[in-house]
Amino acid sequence: MRTLILADACNPEWPSLPIVGYKAARAIANHADVVVATHVRNREAIERAGGCGRAVVEYLDTEYVAAPLYKLSMLLRGGAQVSWTTEVAAYYPSYLAFEYEVRKRFGSELARGAFDVIHRLTPMSPTLPSPIARWSDVPFVLGPINGGLRWPPSFGSELRREREYLTYLRGLYRWLPYHQSTFRRAAAILAAFQHTIDDLPPGVRERAIDFPEVGIDPEIFGSAPERMDTGRVEFLFAGRLVPYKCPDLAVEAFARSPALRAHRLRIIGDGPMRAELAQRVAAAGLEDCVSFEGWKSQAEVAQSMRNCDVFVFPSIRELGAGVVVEAMACGCVPAVVDYGAPGTLVTPQSGVRVPLGSKAELVERFARALEGLTGPASERIRLGEAARARAESLFTWEAKARKTVEVYDWVTGRRADRPIFEEPTNRTDPGKRNG
Repeated sequence: MRTLILADACNPEWPSLPIVGYKAARAIANHADVVVATHVRNREAIERAGGCGRAVVEYLDTEYVAAPLYKLSMLLRGGAQVSWTTEVAAYYPSYLAFEYEVRKRFGSELARGAFDVIHRLTPMSPTLPSPIARWSDVPFVLGPINGGLRWPPSFGSELRREREYLTYLRGLYRWLPYHQSTFRRAAAILAAFQHTIDDLPPGVRERAIDFPEVGIDPEIFGSAPERMDTGRVEFLFAGRLVPYKCPDLAVEAFARSPALRAHRLRIIGDGPMRAELAQRVAAAGLEDCVSFEGWKSQAEVAQSMRNCDVFVFPSIRELGAGVVVEAMACGCVPAVVDYGAPGTLVTPQSGVRVPLGSKAELVERFARALEGLTGPASERIRLGEAARARAESLFTWEAKARKTVEVYDWVTGRRADRPIFEEPTNRTDPGKRNG
């Protein structure tokens, strides 16, 4: 199976999407004959890593477009994290240039059938079309893509603090050139979670496969030690201290619960909410049970997950939630909001899902849920072991690569039935969009 993987973002040294693209491509190359087309900006990092596994890597240069548009994107976003609006305004032309360079480099090989599959791995945004789907007759696989999760209506304050004012205009991306042909001509669409599938254009969902983009490295996240019952439960929050992740909700749960004050909440990460969180901890007299540990390396976060009992993740608009799977792999019991990705990644057998509500309701519900996890250690150990087993069976990069190759077999006719990522559970996804 010879596959051309398009991964504009593919970098082992850059967090989030670039490292996900790199690890996914490297794992797929263990199961297929892979050529990765990526941007020249990734060359040095990939070469320092010794390449991309068994894949052949071809570097394409679009800096003639990408460099000026990157400056524009920072101007539009004020130097902060890039939103989907910035993608459309700035990254879209840059990505068109990338696929144009792909066609220049590989057009003759595609025309003579040198590749069985084209797989656009990154970008993973459904708002960014892929013109190669129209430019080539080779079976085209898109994704995993992730998007379409609405802001919960009770969290307008968090939406404004995240500066997501234009989220209501998101649907305009459907009018971009090549959008319709991308989905119409895709032989398979890997769509992360039900909220993304519900956001797909009409008539293409029969080719969609629920396929989360998150993955784990077992050599980093795993091997949970035997946990000792010290009588004091170790709770952990890890992530950016930003409004939509609601770290203040975890602090407030401790502030309102005398029972939780007998235990400990460790907060790993940093961000614009750090000062207000510290003020709330001081005002509530929580210094003895809530600590701030700042940024840590990936390996250090993994070790903290192995040393803690419960992973507290009250994020209210989480599309991917890779950190939840990482905690699960370490045997740390996840307690998450039952909305979007976390509510799908966690099952009742492997963690605690807290029903979505207003912020005040969530504080109360999280406090009760966390109190319920301070009982006998045997229950936390049972949940933690089930979480670890679920993460290892579904979310290692190797397990996901094998599933990806099953998709390749399906779109090339080597497999008759459409693959599935996980057996359905007959539960309604609370992240499902309405209307």
